[in-house]
Amino acid sequence: MKIHFLGAARTVTGSMHILETEGTRILLDCGMFQGDRVKAEEINKSFPFDVNTIDYMVLSHSHIDHSGLVPRLVSQGFGKNIYMTAATKDLAEIMLRDSARIQEMNEDTPLYTSDNVENSFQYFVPQEYDVPFKINDKITVTFRDAGHILGSAITEFRIKEGGAVKTFVFTGDLGRKNTPIIRDPYQIQQADALVMESTYGNKLHSPAGQVLSVLEEIVKKTVARKGKIIIPAFSVGRTQEIIVHLHQLADSKRIPAIPVFVDSPLSVNVTNIYKSHTECYDDEIKQVFERDEDPFGFAKLNYITDIEDSKRLNTYNLPCIIISASGMCESGRIKHHLKNNIENPNNTILIIGYQAENTIGRQIVEKVKKIRLFDGFYSLNAEVRVMNEFSAHADKNELLGYVKPIKDKINKVFLVHGE
Repeated sequence: MKIHFLGAARTVTGSMHILETEGTRILLDCGMFQGDRVKAEEINKSFPFDVNTIDYMVLSHSHIDHSGLVPRLVSQGFGKNIYMTAATKDLAEIMLRDSARIQEMNEDTPLYTSDNVENSFQYFVPQEYDVPFKINDKITVTFRDAGHILGSAITEFRIKEGGAVKTFVFTGDLGRKNTPIIRDPYQIQQADALVMESTYGNKLHSPAGQVLSVLEEIVKKTVARKGKIIIPAFSVGRTQEIIVHLHQLADSKRIPAIPVFVDSPLSVNVTNIYKSHTECYDDEIKQVFERDEDPFGFAKLNYITDIEDSKRLNTYNLPCIIISASGMCESGRIKHHLKNNIENPNNTILIIGYQAENTIGRQIVEKVKKIRLFDGFYSLNAEVRVMNEFSAHADKNELLGYVKPIKDKINKVFLVHGE
């Protein structure tokens, strides 16, 4: 058994690894590198392996830094099965379409086109959680819930090699316990080799139980200043999670009754997919649906898809909450909202997701005085708040806690997806 680490190795984005065993080569994720524009263009335009040598692919989840180069892979000749969960299939399809659309609008030479995206879908093979399936006579695969986003999977491989059966486990991105909507990460039992993410391997998150009280304080403080709360949020996972929390605060009247705008067509489509995959829910959200309630909707919540409605938010001068993509502020409608709100000290920019190096979001977290948006520089006068309580990644103690119960049943651990 050999493992080749080709992306998200000593960096966070661009997940891409190859598992090789007795002549079979399996690509684990095919993610887009995100960060410095020049570096990203160089890394993303060519693969560090011969596409024709790959026999199968496994996709851990739909985030673009794990799925974003799949259409390019197919356009360069890959035509084999790509295994994933059913929820990941549905999410990846709309996210890759959106990725192609953005590239076609903004890039002279896009990495792939909308036609490339549609062509890649024929190779998507959805599988259920916890049901083993064979990809050949020597390799059996089982998807386990990673608890990161809807459809995210820990992949267990059972491999017949040299007369023995070995277990190889790839966590993809590993989630946290006791977060809303989706189930806790599945606890694996043993592994001859474990490849585990380490995004927050040197950091500790604030307790997840503090989310409501901290979010309440931020909203009340900003409204008292008659300001807006601008929230860059990943369309998959983070947007749905913060909606659920705002719903709880609004229902219990812990925050003022101000409008909440979800300004992202992708987020709207993703939320609809979240509603259709109840097999991924934890018991709490299942009970909400059983009461015929919608956890992703409440009185003051407005989903915006039309571009003209989005533009009208630029002249909306009353306290409100605007949730928009992209999560790292590198593209999409969030850049327009930042341009129009970043210089007002009454406003708050609330960061609720990981910000990769050299992204606009990272500059905001580091409180760089001047932020470049489009063709101009804008002063960062708005208050910046960072809530790691929303993180969908396990932190230092949670990662160690995942391995500790089985430390005597793991031969090797390889850490990826960490700076």
